[in-house]
Amino acid sequence: MKYSVSHMEDQVSKYSRILMKLSGEAFSGGKGCGIEPETVERCAREIKAAREESVEVGVVIGGGNFWRGRMAPNMDRAAADQMGMMATVMNCLALKDALEKIGVPARVMTSIEIKDVAEPFIRLRAIRHLEKGRVVIFGAGTGHPFFTTDTAAALRALEIKADVIFKGTKVDGVYNKDPMLHTDAVFYPELAFIDALDQGLKVMDATAISLCMENNLPILVFNLSVEGNLLKAVRGEKIGSLVK
Repeated sequence: MKYSVSHMEDQVSKYSRILMKLSGEAFSGGKGCGIEPETVERCAREIKAAREESVEVGVVIGGGNFWRGRMAPNMDRAAADQMGMMATVMNCLALKDALEKIGVPARVMTSIEIKDVAEPFIRLRAIRHLEKGRVVIFGAGTGHPFFTTDTAAALRALEIKADVIFKGTKVDGVYNKDPMLHTDAVFYPELAFIDALDQGLKVMDATAISLCMENNLPILVFNLSVEGNLLKAVRGEKIGSLVK
C-alpha cells in the first residue's frame, strides 16, 4: 500500500517506502574528509529506528568525503566522475557494516559491476530486498559521468517506487540562503518544485528536482544530525521542508 501527499496545509502521511539521500560529507563527522565511524553508527541507528516502524529503506550516498570530480579541474571529467563513483561505494560498505552490526540486514547494489564487494543494481531484485526487510544501499551513482548522486537518488527512488525522497542535511530544511552565514535567512516549511528551480534553492540539483517534479515525487529536507529526526519524518510529524 502506498501513501500519498495530502493537501498543502497537511503534512504527509506515514510512508511505506523511502529513499534516503545522504551526502558523503555527512559521514566525515564535520572533518570534511574520510569516515568517522561514530557518525556512520549513529546514522545506522536512525535507519534501524525507521525500519522498526515497518518502513522500507533505500539509501543513496555521495562520495564527497573522499573525492569530487571538480577537485581536479584539469582532469578528464568522465575519469574524475568515475573516481567519485568508486568513492560512494566505500561509504556504502561502511554503512552496510554499521547496519549489520546492530542487526539490520543490508545489501549494497552498484551501478557499475564490482561483484566481489556488491551486487549489480537490478531493479526488481532491489525491490525484492526491500520487501524482505533489507536496507538497500545504492552505490556508484547512476553509473554514468556528468550525473550527480542527487540525480541518482531521484532515479532510484522512482525505480523502486518510493513514496518520498528524504534528504538529510546539517540544517533544519530549505532556506532562501545559507542560515549558517545569514541570520536573516527565511525558512520554507513547504514549497513547490518550480519555485525551488526558479529561485535556485539548494534542495537537490536541477536535474533531480525536474525528475521529481515530472513524476510527482516529493522531497523532504531535514536535519539528520539531530537524533530522532528520521523517526519523526517517517511518522509524518512536522519536520523540515516539504518540496512537492
